[in-house]
Amino acid sequence: MGSQPRIVGLYAIADTDYLDKTRLLPAVGEAIAGGARIIQYRDKSHDVPTRLAQAKKIVALCRQHGVLFIVNDDVELAKQALTDGVHLGRMDASLIHARAQLGPKALIGVSCYNELTRALQAQTEGADYIAFGSFFPSLTKPGAVRADTELLRAAKQKLHIPIVAIGGITPENGASLIAAGADALAAIEGVFAQADVLVAARRYAVLFADKA
Repeated sequence: MGSQPRIVGLYAIADTDYLDKTRLLPAVGEAIAGGARIIQYRDKSHDVPTRLAQAKKIVALCRQHGVLFIVNDDVELAKQALTDGVHLGRMDASLIHARAQLGPKALIGVSCYNELTRALQAQTEGADYIAFGSFFPSLTKPGAVRADTELLRAAKQKLHIPIVAIGGITPENGASLIAAGADALAAIEGVFAQADVLVAARRYAVLFADKA
């Protein structure tokens, strides 16, 4: 939405498969200190009270540092935790339902895999950003469909909302995706599976130095 901060820079996905309860919040703080501009909370295993408690703590931390906070998949959690928005995959709630629940100011992102037509439809329905990928082999989703830089170039010509690239992205291969049209790079293990999360985040963030 026009009044929302841009989706640009490192989009760090805090996945609880990589972060236990004691490590989650400190690691998010380290990612932010390293330059992450968007944090997404991704949890596929905990119960609802635990997810809500974790999301609320991350909301507070992100607000403190002026960083966007997005919840993966769960519209109700995004609503209850007062996050900046939600990210939706193919099997999640519809964008129209999410908008009705979260209101006009919420940031709603949509996974579009390697499908430009899906991205164009999401834009028409009011998505605030879309995500393409996987661009490279990914430990998180080893069977994911593959996208390429030609898709990014084509999408940049037809979309007026930000484009997030995801899937096996490293500081070494990410620059080519930015050059092709990605506004943000999403990373899970590239940030949160590293021994030094702050340093790992910084290595992505410097790729966006000229976009600050």
